[in-house]
Amino acid sequence: MSDIMALDGPRLPPASGTAKQLVVLLHGWGANGDDLIGLAPYLARGLPDTAFVSPNAPFPCDANPMGLQWFSLMDRNEAQMLGGLRLAASLVDAFLDEELARLGLPPDALGLVGFSQGTMLALHLGLRRKTAPAQIVGFSGSLIGGAALSGEIVSRPPVLLVHGSADPVVPYQSSELAAESLKAAGLEVELLLRPGLPHSIDEMGIAKGLSALRSAFGLSDPSR
Repeated sequence: MSDIMALDGPRLPPASGTAKQLVVLLHGWGANGDDLIGLAPYLARGLPDTAFVSPNAPFPCDANPMGLQWFSLMDRNEAQMLGGLRLAASLVDAFLDEELARLGLPPDALGLVGFSQGTMLALHLGLRRKTAPAQIVGFSGSLIGGAALSGEIVSRPPVLLVHGSADPVVPYQSSELAAESLKAAGLEVELLLRPGLPHSIDEMGIAKGLSALRSAFGLSDPSR
């Protein structure tokens, strides 16, 4: 269990050499940290003082032994998935604290970016941290356990949800429902639907995510 507890993954240091923010990229089901760290060079173009890390999920994927998962999807019962999500969130929560401390950053100098199952994790964790992250960006995901949110929510960070209308894995309606639940819980939510996009991330989504992170970190001036 000690090996499972010690999350790690690929990193990209800040282009400026000094970290003022941290963006954590949470990959999808059956992938690993190497998959989503590929976003970091694109985001870094507008976030020169940001460190990036994409931790590997702690468990082998049920359907792809070469990949990893944050929690099992073999049983799609929401209560079952929520239990696995809570365990994963506890591990990532500790990892976030360690990374922020390592970089000498305050807890609000944090952005969470997720894809698919990583979005489910980012939403669950980001709304339950004592100090809200500056921004959550979720691609092609959903909100698990929305009914429990009102009794568990601690933080209300701004949220950007991006989803393709042609997603065959996680229907785009999942993000629409998530946006409704999050707004009802008092969060500022923006939903971007990408026409014809399957279960993936496109240039428009990356650009919108970068803009949201820049704004959250106080870098709204594009000349900076």
